[in-house]
Amino acid sequence: MSANAEASGGVIGGAVKTIEGSMSHVPVLVQARNVREKVHGAGAFGRLNARVAVRITKIVGTMYCAYVFTLIALVALPAAIADGRPTILINWLSSNFLQLVLLPIIIVGQNVISEAQDARAEADHKTLTALHTMNVQQLKILEQQQQILGLLKDKAG
Repeated sequence: MSANAEASGGVIGGAVKTIEGSMSHVPVLVQARNVREKVHGAGAFGRLNARVAVRITKIVGTMYCAYVFTLIALVALPAAIADGRPTILINWLSSNFLQLVLLPIIIVGQNVISEAQDARAEADHKTLTALHTMNVQQLKILEQQQQILGLLKDKAG
């Protein structure tokens, strides 16, 4: 910061300090792979846990798995029907069918939503980074204008 900008004091001096602070920010794109170790830890066991969890989620979170689980649930349906009691049918529906089939379908839906959110976040990051770059340029221009105004004030006064 120049002596002229400081000499003008008050609001102008404070504005220049704020401008310098704004220009030091560096935008960062945070992705899921960057935060995995915060969930399970950075050690070898934490990385293994994260890999196993992601792998199982990717396998269970497919429509193919939903179809297989539907077939597994349907294997128990004839026995539930043969028993004839409503509680057995309700147990089959809630325990076997809904839990087995809806789990992978919900995971698939969450994956679709997550992909859309990631795409939006990356687009927003690019936009905000561009806006930040423009803002830094504008702040530099304002700082130069403040210096010129300080020089003109010194000459006039």
